Amino acid sequence: MPSYRHWSSWVETSICVHLVVLPARKRRTHEIRTLGYCFQLVGGVLVERSPASSEVGTCLLTLSSQLSHCRTILRLFDDVAMFVYTKQYGLGAEEEDIFVRCVSVLGNLADQLYYPCEHIAWAADARILRVDSARWWTLSTAFWGLSLLLGIARSLRMILMLRRRLRGPAVAFTRYDPGFCPEKGRHLPPSWGPCRLPRTKRRAMEAQVQSEVLTLLSNVADLANAVHWLPPGVLWAGRFPPWLVGLLGTVSSLLSVYQAVRAGGHAEAPTP
Repeated sequence: MPSYRHWSSWVETSICVHLVVLPARKRRTHEIRTLGYCFQLVGGVLVERSPASSEVGTCLLTLSSQLSHCRTILRLFDDVAMFVYTKQYGLGAEEEDIFVRCVSVLGNLADQLYYPCEHIAWAADARILRVDSARWWTLSTAFWGLSLLLGIARSLRMILMLRRRLRGPAVAFTRYDPGFCPEKGRHLPPSWGPCRLPRTKRRAMEAQVQSEVLTLLSNVADLANAVHWLPPGVLWAGRFPPWLVGLLGTVSSLLSVYQAVRAGGHAEAPTP
């Protein structure tokens, strides 16, 4: 069992990586998202279970709402980043599996459509545009939910594919080209022979499985909240108490922060 000193050192290292490696823009977004859901979780618990602390709980819920509004403002500048990511990914020519390629392309399209819908909804609430904001909020949430659903399908497919490879034989077959043989005075034909998979490659595949599992859990938590914010009558829409929304969002946010730290701040699509 790891000692307290080892655990403290790991936490300090993670915080340093979070502050140094991740870009300031992405780090700020992760922090605001995590704090907002944490405030909603604590505030929801206080309001529901402790009437004496309901005033504090209400203040925390208000703070959570303002942080959510802050994230909405920040996402006004995410369209270009999302477009660049979608353009770089293209039709997913680097993907080996056609299913993964299709769901990834559709997910990028859903993300790209999510942002303008949310911008219009925000502008309607701010009385910049004279349109029905509720309709545009519903549309943006639907695109977000669709993107999450496609992301879940992609992660499940990737996990199954990677586990199938890891459970297969540790020996793969590779092509050998002996070249010219002086004894026989001619070139020998190429042949296939056994070759063990490098240990580093297996470790990389195992790490990718862990990453896909974390992505799957994060998307499932976000999808539960996305359905909750849809109009009443759609599955469990509107039935979650504030603390449950905060709990799911906190879990999703912490998983995203952990993955971002592990990835070292590599470029990825901006997330709602």
